[in-house]
Amino acid sequence: MRNRKIATVLKQILCIILCIIVIAPFFMILINSFKTKNEAARMALTLPTTWVFSNYAEVIKKAKLVQGFINSLTYAGVATFVGVICAAMGAYILSRRRNKLTNFLYYFILCGLFFPVNYVTLIKVLSTLQLTNTKIGIILAFTSAMIPFCVFTIYSFVMTVPVELDEAAVIDGAGPVRLFFSIIVPMLKPTLVTCFILQFMTVWSDFLTPLYLSSKSKLFPMTMAVYQFFGKSNNQWQYIFADIVLTCLPVIIVYLMGQKYIVGGLTSGAVKE
Repeated sequence: MRNRKIATVLKQILCIILCIIVIAPFFMILINSFKTKNEAARMALTLPTTWVFSNYAEVIKKAKLVQGFINSLTYAGVATFVGVICAAMGAYILSRRRNKLTNFLYYFILCGLFFPVNYVTLIKVLSTLQLTNTKIGIILAFTSAMIPFCVFTIYSFVMTVPVELDEAAVIDGAGPVRLFFSIIVPMLKPTLVTCFILQFMTVWSDFLTPLYLSSKSKLFPMTMAVYQFFGKSNNQWQYIFADIVLTCLPVIIVYLMGQKYIVGGLTSGAVKE
C-alpha cells in the first residue's frame, strides 16, 4: 500500500514537471510581450515591472497583421470547410459502395498520408492552371492536402452507421443530396467538427505552403507576416513576442470552442439503439 502511494506521488511529480516544461515557453512569450525592449531582451520568466500594452498596437500596425489575419482566415476557413465536406461525401460513397474500384480509390487516397508534398510538382501544376500567386491556388493546395486524413477519419465512422437508415430515408422519398445532408451529416457532426478544428489549426499554422506558392506580400498569412516582421525587428523582442501571441490566439480560441467536439469525435463510433 505504501509503495503504491509513493509510486502515485512520483507519477504526479513527473506530470507536474512535464507540464511546467511545456507551459514555460508559452508563459515566457506571453509575459515578455508586455515588457519594454530591454526587459524583453533578457527573456526572463519574471513579471514585467511596467506593463506595456501598446506593444500589441504597434505590432498590428507595423507587421500589417490585419491583412495577414484576413488571409489566414480565408485560407483556413474556406479550405477546411470545402475539404471536410468533400471528404465526408467521398468517405460516405466509398464506405457504402464497397467493391474493388472503391477499395482501390480509398487506399489510393490514403497514400496521401504517407507521401510528403512535392512543391516543385505542385507549383508546376498551379502554373499550368494559371493559379500561381493567387488565393484560389493556395486554397486548392490546402484543400487537397487535408482530404486523405479527413477521408480516413470519416470513413471509419460511416462504417458504423447502419445502412437501414439510408434505406428508410429512400423509402420516405429522400434523394441522394437530402439523404446525405439531412440524415448522415447530423450523425457525423462530432467527427466533422473534429476534422474541421484539427485541419483549421494545421492550415493556420502552415508556413511552407504559402512560402512556396506566394511571392506577393498581399497574399501572406499571419505566419509569413511573423517571419517578415522578425527580419525587420530582430532586436525588438517585445514586438516579436506580441506578434507570436496574436498569431497563436485564433487557433487557441478555435480549439477551446471545439474541445468538446474533439473529445466526442475521437471517441465516436458506437451506434445508439
